[in-house]
Amino acid sequence: MAKVIMYKGFERLWHWLQAGLMIFMLITGFEIHGTINWLGFETAIDVHIILAWSLIGLWTFAIFWHLVTGEWKQYIPSSFEHILAMVRYYTIDIFLGNKHPFQKTTLKKHNPLQRMAYLSLHLFISPTIWISGGFLYLFYTLREFLGLELISFGTVALIHTAAAFALLTFLIAHLYLAITTSKKPFGYVKAMITGYEDEE
Repeated sequence: MAKVIMYKGFERLWHWLQAGLMIFMLITGFEIHGTINWLGFETAIDVHIILAWSLIGLWTFAIFWHLVTGEWKQYIPSSFEHILAMVRYYTIDIFLGNKHPFQKTTLKKHNPLQRMAYLSLHLFISPTIWISGGFLYLFYTLREFLGLELISFGTVALIHTAAAFALLTFLIAHLYLAITTSKKPFGYVKAMITGYEDEE
């Protein structure tokens, strides 16, 4: 085994900035919906909008970085059989002490299930949040001009909220797996802080 840089500096910066922005957007979103009371309704809306544009800017830059560096290849889906092998590992084999079916390398950082989860986040959940919140919500008054007058404000809010809950579910699962499935407790979290991981 040797220690190698698994996650580059920008990857780690992007990861933690994205996590922080998403968490605070979820908190302000809950306040906008009246679930919690922290900043006040008006301030929560203003902060939510600022965070939203910051996250869109970060995502835009991260997409550019992935395309330029070739890191987009890390998200190419694997076969269904490999995904099923990972599901079996996380639901059964890990508890029996069986070997992990995927060997992580710097060229293949994500296992088949991670690839599917991250691709779903980037292709479905995030764009739904962008379109419903960043476009249809903020520029709702332009719906007639854009030919979207049939979409009610309530429908837009429902879609945006559903996508936010999908994001929250993703974050909880991601955190749980990052903490509990490494060889050492918090091993994957530490790797995302230092960048280093053991590789055969």
